[in-house]
Amino acid sequence: MEVAALFGEDAVRVVEVLKGVHEIIDIDVVDQTQIRLSTVRKTLYRLYDHSLVGLRRSRDKETGWFVFHWRLQPDQLEGFIFNQKRRVLEKLETRLRYEKSHEFYSCQTQGCRPLPFEQAFEALFRCPACNKPMVHVNNSHIIETLTRKISQIKKELSE
Repeated sequence: MEVAALFGEDAVRVVEVLKGVHEIIDIDVVDQTQIRLSTVRKTLYRLYDHSLVGLRRSRDKETGWFVFHWRLQPDQLEGFIFNQKRRVLEKLETRLRYEKSHEFYSCQTQGCRPLPFEQAFEALFRCPACNKPMVHVNNSHIIETLTRKISQIKKELSE
């Protein structure tokens, strides 16, 4: 689910509760999800920041405190997801260009990262982290994966 990928599992549970009602207050969301109040509020405000939920404010007559009534705005969700996919697509295309235009070298030690040719050359083909010799890395699998993911996202955006 898209909400889980962007906001986490707690957000999925909060959205599920919001789907079933016209409006709800945060305490009722806590009762239905068993998620801590501070987490529910933080999640609702994150969703609100992206216009995925709306709120109406009223004043409690007994305490004088504001009460926030939350509602899902499903019409905003589609546009938000579309924009997120566009951002991801741009980042993937940038990474693909980078992968295609560089040769990489690695010491192949876990935790050490591959370096582009220029940096490996400056380090005399010795890993700056562990000082082991570096060898050429075939990044064709990364290029294939990026190309496949870019095609998938472009297809989703065109539907």
